[in-house]
Amino acid sequence: MHEKALNMITSINYKSYWALCKPKVVALIIFTAVVGMLLASPDDIPWHALFFGTLGIGIGAASGAAMNHWVDFRIDGVMARTSNRPLPQGDLPPYAALIFSLTLAAISSYILIVFVNNITALLTFLSLIGYAVIYTMYLKRNTPMNIVLGGAAGAAPPLLGWAAVTNEVPPEALLLFLIIFVWTPPHFWALAIKRREEYRAAGIPMLPVTHGVAVTKRQILLYTILLVFISVLPFFIQMSGLIYLSGAIALGIGFLYYAIKLYRTDSDELAMKTFGYSIFYLSLLFTFLLVDHYARLLIRNYMF
Repeated sequence: MHEKALNMITSINYKSYWALCKPKVVALIIFTAVVGMLLASPDDIPWHALFFGTLGIGIGAASGAAMNHWVDFRIDGVMARTSNRPLPQGDLPPYAALIFSLTLAAISSYILIVFVNNITALLTFLSLIGYAVIYTMYLKRNTPMNIVLGGAAGAAPPLLGWAAVTNEVPPEALLLFLIIFVWTPPHFWALAIKRREEYRAAGIPMLPVTHGVAVTKRQILLYTILLVFISVLPFFIQMSGLIYLSGAIALGIGFLYYAIKLYRTDSDELAMKTFGYSIFYLSLLFTFLLVDHYARLLIRNYMF
């Protein structure tokens, strides 16, 4: 019996289950959630909120990713970008991804309810439903504004992190949510321009498929301009200081540079460069928030 159990364990395709979690995407989600936690803490962050909040939010994000694999496995097989995922490759049966996702969702909810607080558990669950069900099952398949309307789920992590520490959702947390919400369309539409024929073949009404590349490039530019304005608001509401403001302006100029060049060129050459810069932009923007936060704490503690 022990030998049979050992064989079952060793036969599990851990690499494929790990791939279902979309670790690179989840890593960015966890990072922005942790930034939300740290910004919510005027001094020392409660260790249990940091540890269990990060764990619960991360597992919840992995659950949504696995559910996305299950819902989209037929579409993934059509698109070159996703055809090597575990389900299209036959590494796992679709039901395994569904069971794995539901198990992770249950674990995430248990951790957050028992060790963190109910509001974080509820918001994390709603984010999972927003991404895996509302966005993936409906919006993605029915409207070219899918990534705009569905972006709320992906923008939630810093808000979740803030709630994990304070058990509330103040305006500062909503502003972090708004930054990622506005960042999502230019980030994803740049990729969609490059992959538009794959989306067309899969029957997904992404904006460059339904309205053309020129319209999509214009929307990327407009959303980038809006993002630059919104990104400096933390300074003007005294949530951050000059370190963040300087970083936000510099990063915003870089994003505008790519968006303008993409808009002015007729080719797709800059689409993936814009997509790549958008990831760099968000990661560094939240890093500046964190550096500014602790720099101001050090100055305050030194002076007083």
